Amino acid sequence: MNVRKKTRIALLRTRDRAAGVREVIDLLGINPVRDRAVLLKPNFNTSDPFPGSTHNETLAGLIAHLKDMGARQITVGDRSGPQDTGDVLQAKGIPDLCRSLGAGLMNFDELPLSDWVRIKPDGGHWNSGFDIARPVFEADCVVATCCLKTHGFGGVFTMSLKLAVGMTHRRNMAELHSSLVSMRRMIAEINTAYAPSLILLDAIEAFTDGGPMRGTKKRADLLVAGTDRVAVDAVGLAILKDLGSNKAIMGTKIFEQQQLARAVELGLGIGGPEEIEIITGDRESEVCAGRLSGILMQG
Repeated sequence: MNVRKKTRIALLRTRDRAAGVREVIDLLGINPVRDRAVLLKPNFNTSDPFPGSTHNETLAGLIAHLKDMGARQITVGDRSGPQDTGDVLQAKGIPDLCRSLGAGLMNFDELPLSDWVRIKPDGGHWNSGFDIARPVFEADCVVATCCLKTHGFGGVFTMSLKLAVGMTHRRNMAELHSSLVSMRRMIAEINTAYAPSLILLDAIEAFTDGGPMRGTKKRADLLVAGTDRVAVDAVGLAILKDLGSNKAIMGTKIFEQQQLARAVELGLGIGGPEEIEIITGDRESEVCAGRLSGILMQG
């Protein structure tokens, strides 16, 4: 009988982003960034305050830790929407933050057409495929940092899988946003274009309804790290269920959510909750992990 290897997800209960980012990543016991050029993808869909967008303290802490882990180069890259990407970056002070930490910054909206790669997954739901920023497609190493929130415009939730939308060309959004039946499957399909080496989910606070820009906010005081997008998002959904969320979250089993179900079909990560091992480093986090593991198994 074939026994599938479990994927490790690190969980830390904390309110201290600076120390917490380091601790939760170190729990994984891996270093996928040493001597590599890292493309760091945040959640800068808009400039709305966290969890509407990546918290600047989380981004700064992650850049600093990646440098300590031996990353050869770090470039923050994203495309916003509906707001202009340059306006979002300026409103959040990202150019100054990157300069102060010795990181590069890339606005995908400024890439020429030759720096976009057309992807058309076999059996996919995109009519003619979608365009991925070439720097993502050809990246030596991609690190993703996402927020924990519901999505009130058809996505249901937005975490690491949904983060990939910001890697696509703005012209692809008309088809995505008009495909209400297939939208969540299309989000999963974007992820076939790249594979993250590390994912950090900032769940210190979460939107449990509304989103992605504004919504009902609750504290979870958790940071999550892993390498498997399906597993990270599954744990995120368990956190939302634990906090108490909207009907779309509470009324659907975790691995029956269309984003996750399609990602599993595409082989983008684990196949079910039994393949997740949540690791912790302290008693308070361990208690929380036990509760989330129960939610995962129940669905």
